[in-house]
Amino acid sequence: MVELIIDVVLQKSWIGSLMPLGALIGAWLLIALANGVPMIYAGRAIAGFCVGIASLCLPVYLGETVQPEVRGTLGLLPTTLGNVGILLGFVAGKYLDWKALAFLGATIPVPFLICMFLIPETPRWFISKNNHKKARIALQWLRGKDADIEDELSAIERTHMESEKNAGTLLDLLTKNNLKPLAISIGLMFFQQLSGINAVIFYTVQIFQDAGSTIDKNLCTIIVGVVNFGSTFIATILIDRLGRKILLYISAAAMTVALAALGTFFYLKDNKYDVTEFGWLPLASFVIFVIGFSLGYGPVPWLMMGEILPAKIRGPAASLVTAFNWSCTFVVTKTFTDVIVYLGTYGTFWLFGSICFSSLLFVFIWVPETQGRSLEDIERNLTGAVRRMSSIANLKPSPMAV
Repeated sequence: MVELIIDVVLQKSWIGSLMPLGALIGAWLLIALANGVPMIYAGRAIAGFCVGIASLCLPVYLGETVQPEVRGTLGLLPTTLGNVGILLGFVAGKYLDWKALAFLGATIPVPFLICMFLIPETPRWFISKNNHKKARIALQWLRGKDADIEDELSAIERTHMESEKNAGTLLDLLTKNNLKPLAISIGLMFFQQLSGINAVIFYTVQIFQDAGSTIDKNLCTIIVGVVNFGSTFIATILIDRLGRKILLYISAAAMTVALAALGTFFYLKDNKYDVTEFGWLPLASFVIFVIGFSLGYGPVPWLMMGEILPAKIRGPAASLVTAFNWSCTFVVTKTFTDVIVYLGTYGTFWLFGSICFSSLLFVFIWVPETQGRSLEDIERNLTGAVRRMSSIANLKPSPMAV
């Protein structure tokens, strides 16, 4: 569905693919004015649809406009600002009812929607439409009025000439050269969501209640939100200094330790041990878990999706990876309480912890380091061939898209 929308309905414009911001405003208003549960469901569905499209478009747009030396830092900004939204939701939720919170949600996208009309299309998109004059203007705007853009513009033009010969479809995902980067990107999304992050965030209050924590439950959620934002901000500073793999190692190790400790706390509590002296442990474990996730597995998979997917199949592949991610989000969140029934709270956290530990091996064996490397160089090493970067606008809509 997402691929079809981007490749067909919104093919005229890169920025147009971000116009669901307008629909997002409408979705929040629908929730705020709801007179029944169906309207709330409809609003949530529209909002989720808009977020799904944006989460696909942003990494690819940034990949086509940002220079390699700052691609990591700027590539993490969407995740960082997303965490600002989570924090705002936690804080506002403490003081506002759900209708007021929905009205607040409708106002926040407005300035971003206005900014969309001020940001240029990518130079590669203009080149794909044979509009070289606007491509030059867009690239000069992106690099600064005094920057020398001739070499980069020439490279983009050569890229377009080569990419016209290699338009990709969904079937190209199955070729040998493309399977490895696709599998890596899907694997990163798998470990991101199977860490249990969304279940932990969505059920934060309930978990603290079950833990018998003496700390105010709303204060706990705000603390988690602050840590989430702060850690992601730190990641934007470290990503182009330490590299992607180091942050993923740190992330997986921290989450493993935190989930093991949290599981142990609930094991002792469920087996009638006195855990009064350890009332601080759930919050401490949560903080460590969120720090670990926000440093690595939160932002890095989205960044690397735009870096490692080959240009020929970037459109359909990014659609597939994004759909897989949100499907995992739904499954983990929907089944979290059921898993607790079968495994117990401690068993559930130990399960998530073991998955985080296994992700260390996945990163060590499969994931390449992309720090400071051009997209062409990354693709050469992953596929054994050089296919220069192209715009999604150059990709043929797949008849298999739904």
